[in-house]
Amino acid sequence: MLALAAPLSASAHVRVDPGQADAGSYATLTFKVPNESATAGTVQLVVDLPTDTPFTSVSYEPLPGWTTEVTTSTLPSPVEVGDATVTEAPTSVTWTADPGVQVAPGQFERFVISAGAVPDTGSVLLPAHQHYSDGTVVDWADETPASGEEPEHPAPVLYVNDAPPADAHGSSHDAGADTASDEAAVTTTSSSGDSGTVALALGIGGLALGAVALVLSVVALTRRPRTSAEGTVTGR
Repeated sequence: MLALAAPLSASAHVRVDPGQADAGSYATLTFKVPNESATAGTVQLVVDLPTDTPFTSVSYEPLPGWTTEVTTSTLPSPVEVGDATVTEAPTSVTWTADPGVQVAPGQFERFVISAGAVPDTGSVLLPAHQHYSDGTVVDWADETPASGEEPEHPAPVLYVNDAPPADAHGSSHDAGADTASDEAAVTTTSSSGDSGTVALALGIGGLALGAVALVLSVVALTRRPRTSAEGTVTGR
């Protein structure tokens, strides 16, 4: 049985980001997968793609240490997509860790695909199957009921025409917050660097002015008239 780290919050579930996309668009979808085991690592992730409202094109972002495979299958029934009849489509994406690689306890990993065209439908269920090094598999495949109460293992959902729940995780809002934080960090670093440069320039300028003042003082002293013991002014 899978040993889970405690306590676990709902935010630790497998999510897709962004959680919403426009029909007809090509969306970059990121599956954020936390390791919820205290003793085993995540070594494989399988994401099921829809067959009733299929994506006609799916590609993946290479992930170092992982082998990725997009499986294309014959659909249970032909589907009309625009003016075309689609009989085959991508039906799953599988990421498998290379030997010695895993998402260890206390870590998470991001798995990224580009999928399109986004079907003109309410929402797209994207069940994910998380495989652990001890042989345990956690199926993130439960559909959220109409009551809105989140099940134990909710499936990642991409909302299209339907509005996502107000408290849905993995939304584009969350992604924006992460991006804003990153930008703020970059801005802070840049500002600090600029301030240091200005301070250094001012310091060098101050030293230069001090040196000039010292030279002028020496020149002034050497050219100052000298008075003899009898009070007569003598020049150099």
